[in-house]
Amino acid sequence: MKTSADKVGAGLYLRLLRYVKPYWKTFAAAIFFVVILALTEPAIPSLLKPLLDGTFVERDPDYLFWSPILLLLLFLVRGGSNFISRVAFNWVGGKVVLDLRREMFDRLLSLPVAYFDANATGNVIAKVTYDVNQVTSAATKVLTVLVRDTIAVIGLLLYMLWLNWRFALIVSVLLPVMLGFVRFISRRMREASRNLQRTMGEMTHALEEATRGNRIVKVFGGQEYERRRFDKLANWVRRYNFKSRVADATGVPVVEFIGALMIAVLIYVGTGQTGVEPMSVGEFVSFFAAMGLLFAPIKRLTAINQPLQSGLAGAESVFGLIDEQPEKDTGNRELDEVRGEIRFEDVRFRYAQAERNALNGIGFTVPEGKTVALVGPSGSGKTTIAALIPRFYDPAEGRVLLDGVDLREFTLKSLRARIAYVGQESVLFNDSVAANIAYGEAGEPDRERLERAAEAAYALEFIRELPEGFDTLVGEDGVRLSGGQRQRIAIARALYKNAPILILDEATSALDTASERQVQAALQNLTANRTTLVIAHRLSTIENADLILVMKEGRIVESGTHAGLLQANGEYTHLYQSQLAHQ
Repeated sequence: MKTSADKVGAGLYLRLLRYVKPYWKTFAAAIFFVVILALTEPAIPSLLKPLLDGTFVERDPDYLFWSPILLLLLFLVRGGSNFISRVAFNWVGGKVVLDLRREMFDRLLSLPVAYFDANATGNVIAKVTYDVNQVTSAATKVLTVLVRDTIAVIGLLLYMLWLNWRFALIVSVLLPVMLGFVRFISRRMREASRNLQRTMGEMTHALEEATRGNRIVKVFGGQEYERRRFDKLANWVRRYNFKSRVADATGVPVVEFIGALMIAVLIYVGTGQTGVEPMSVGEFVSFFAAMGLLFAPIKRLTAINQPLQSGLAGAESVFGLIDEQPEKDTGNRELDEVRGEIRFEDVRFRYAQAERNALNGIGFTVPEGKTVALVGPSGSGKTTIAALIPRFYDPAEGRVLLDGVDLREFTLKSLRARIAYVGQESVLFNDSVAANIAYGEAGEPDRERLERAAEAAYALEFIRELPEGFDTLVGEDGVRLSGGQRQRIAIARALYKNAPILILDEATSALDTASERQVQAALQNLTANRTTLVIAHRLSTIENADLILVMKEGRIVESGTHAGLLQANGEYTHLYQSQLAHQ
């Protein structure tokens, strides 16, 4: 009776085989040559009987002439079939893994921000790199062994039954013992493989954090902490890998012992010691050879559990990612003309696993072409408000409207095409300066437009001083640029997009005072006639905002202009005076 785990494993494998369908011709050719290869297994011992009895015993000249030639032809067919099937299976397996990686990456691009909040980057990377590689074994090696050796075992058993059914029945009694043992260890290997892949993702995440945050680790003396964390995870990887290998290694000696027992029985019975009529020399050697050839495919079928269970665990992880629900894009309206009025109506929002709301009844309006600034302590909900406009999240209650229409009615693509965003972290890609500024635009960027955007962001001067100007590679996360330079490249990207709605989430946080003045002047030009939402830590940067909203614990506690809020002598005044005292 099949267990639920067996059914799940069969379902995973059948689903994996569906990815073979586009390459069925090559796959069918591989199967054909595997079958040919498998059929040559019983052909080897079948040639031995006439070869021995007809040449060495009867000295038949025809056997003497044709037996060596047939033997050479047989191994020529075996060699050719083995080569073609392996190459074809590996080609198909590579294509399947490529298709899976493409599908996984496409799904990653469509997943909501909440997925990345809940899943560590290292675990996600491990799925696309390590886990999908485990599928290769299930897609190629496992299938090759399964088809070839199953046919070989059946063929050899049938030949042995035809040659001497009494001896074959005696030998085959021990086969169910082998199969029962294989079934037992397969479950242990599946569990170990699943734990290994999970822990490998955690180790990758720890390695990535220690590498990316190497400066923080050095300055704050975190080497010992990171060393202990990595050592713990690496040791669990070793333990799970060891458990998997032990389960794999256990099968081989058991199969070999049962095989030795079969040989002992054959020698004892086949030589007539039990009173049964002894075999001829050719029959004995042929039967002995068939049984010897039987051990190799049975051992391979036994050993196949390790790559099979690893492959199924990998497929479980891969399909788990592929089956994740993408962002909800229920809108059916294309956003064409944009005036730019943004209105929040009694908006409430809570992050997954959070104990309290991040936003509690938020309501305000950003008039068309005006600038509204959000200020307040960390955790007050400023960034959450900014994240709701491009629909990184949707409100739990209430509505966010653009020009009087709920954002959820617009398609995500058309909505985000009208929004430019500069976040707290200047995310740059390992590409040229030009590619980073014109990110998302198909084809070659307009060089004149690039220069205008860079000049407006006060980045043109330092870009021209780079070794290759706009064609200079910025390195991973823009490591070849200073923090202020990275921030200005990010601002130039928003300028290049020229969207009617602009979100600035502490966009000048990494700039020195002189650069900040320059960028502030550029931002004043940029925000003209654009609806702009500014999140600011430095209150001096938003003194000219049309409206300032002061937030605390997910609520708006004050609103007004800079001068009006100072006169009110409330929360904003307290924040402003605290910053002045700090400076």
